[in-house]
Amino acid sequence: MDAKYGFLTVKGLEDMFIPMLRNCKSTGFMKKIHAQIVKFSLSQSNYLVTKMIEICDKLGEVDYASLLFKQVEEPNNYLYNCMIRAYTNRQRYVPCINIYKQMMEQTQSDETTISPDEYTYPFVIRSCGGLLCVNLGKQFHGQVCKFGLKSSSVIENSLLDMYVKCDQMSYAHKLFEEMSERDVISWNSLISGHIKLRQVRKARALFEEMPNKTVVSWTAMIAGYTKTGCYGDALDVFRRMQMVGMKPDWISLVAVLPACAQLGALELGKWIHFYAEKYGYLRKTSVCNALMEMYAKCGSVNQAWQLFNEMSERDVISWSTMIGGLANHGRAHEALKLFHEMQRSVVEPNEITFVGLLCACAHAGLVKDGLRYFDSMKNDYNIEPRIEHYGCLVDLLGRTGRLERALALIKSMPVKPDSAIWGSLLSSCRTHRNLEIAVIAMEHLLELEPEDTGNYILLANIYADLGKWDGVSRMRKFIRSKCMKKTPGCSLIEVNSVVQEFLSGDDSKPFSKDIHQVLELLAFHQSKENDLVDITLEYLSP
Repeated sequence: MDAKYGFLTVKGLEDMFIPMLRNCKSTGFMKKIHAQIVKFSLSQSNYLVTKMIEICDKLGEVDYASLLFKQVEEPNNYLYNCMIRAYTNRQRYVPCINIYKQMMEQTQSDETTISPDEYTYPFVIRSCGGLLCVNLGKQFHGQVCKFGLKSSSVIENSLLDMYVKCDQMSYAHKLFEEMSERDVISWNSLISGHIKLRQVRKARALFEEMPNKTVVSWTAMIAGYTKTGCYGDALDVFRRMQMVGMKPDWISLVAVLPACAQLGALELGKWIHFYAEKYGYLRKTSVCNALMEMYAKCGSVNQAWQLFNEMSERDVISWSTMIGGLANHGRAHEALKLFHEMQRSVVEPNEITFVGLLCACAHAGLVKDGLRYFDSMKNDYNIEPRIEHYGCLVDLLGRTGRLERALALIKSMPVKPDSAIWGSLLSSCRTHRNLEIAVIAMEHLLELEPEDTGNYILLANIYADLGKWDGVSRMRKFIRSKCMKKTPGCSLIEVNSVVQEFLSGDDSKPFSKDIHQVLELLAFHQSKENDLVDITLEYLSP
């Protein structure tokens, strides 16, 4: 030890390093401080090593933290808990459990005051949830009860979250009922668990019972409805959220925008765009991505394009969404041009990007480009083609009349073709009047979706196009013998930011009678106009 520091006690030397550690912002600076700590023979100081591990946790240097921990011969409670927390925060769940075991081994020694406490268990329980190891979690639950820590709300919420992550909802409910204090975190965990399992009704019942709802609660319900395809319910919850005075955050907007996209609720989507701009949420790339998808699916691809050009940062989802949007609106060459720009950027394409590219090629009939991009996936980007990519390529080959090659591709697929692929081939067979391949496609569709009337009608139309009326008759008799009914058509309309769905032949709407009266009135006026035209023509005729 330097002579000028000889008068300082160990506590004084520790206090000397604390301001330096508090101001430490980089790994390099921390290592310099560590060297000084070693120089002053303080490497066994639990206090200083704990502070250094906290810094490592913030900087993501968990391996360096582990080395610091292992050098301490007699770690105390604070040091154990700090290392357990660092491992958990970096998803190093197995080492976290191992540190806990080491702690327990030291706990069982007669000459130690070490024991797990309320700062230990939340993180080891989180690690069980991360590992999806419910049996180990149950053991920790027993340990919590043994050490008299069950009344801690933080530990109870950690246990609840662990059971939810492991899909053990019966245990989660039992714990929820026995909790000494249920806070908003407890309610949100249980609601999220049911949503994860697509049990939206149970989640909604809990949501309505919940005494104090936060923005997280509302967002969880909106996201749950969106994920399960209940898009109208998602919009209803979003509107109700605003009516009770709860301001949506950027996560809420990302949750509700897919529902707007699916229902074509363009006006609501525009309002969300205005709201996001007002509160600075357009700085979030995920919000811009969701808005672009909404605009593209609602037919406003130019607005999506404008938003894309205004983005300060674009990720692979941004590029893929815009490429797909252009492709689906028949702007194939613009989509391909945008992909070339993406290649020049630092963003690497993914499998979704190539779905958009192949779709663009299919719409424009660009066979050579489509085949080149399909090969490029694996050769240049090491992306294994999925069934969606094969579907796009089959569609491309079918549209351009290469039915034999499309059939050969389907037969060579490493995955089993689905009904969408065979249906695409059947549709192309009608366009190019190929009955032989149409029958092959229909045989597979009979196996995959025997109740779909549309396939039988499509084959009947192919027979009709070729003048084979006996085939048409045979198809019609088959449909009647199976008592099949065509799926009723539906349409959506947005009025005052509310989306209404109409099914063919459905008069259950409370305003159906009014709609029919208006339609009759319009039909009456149209017939009067036609009569007037007939009279005028008759008068003018020579």
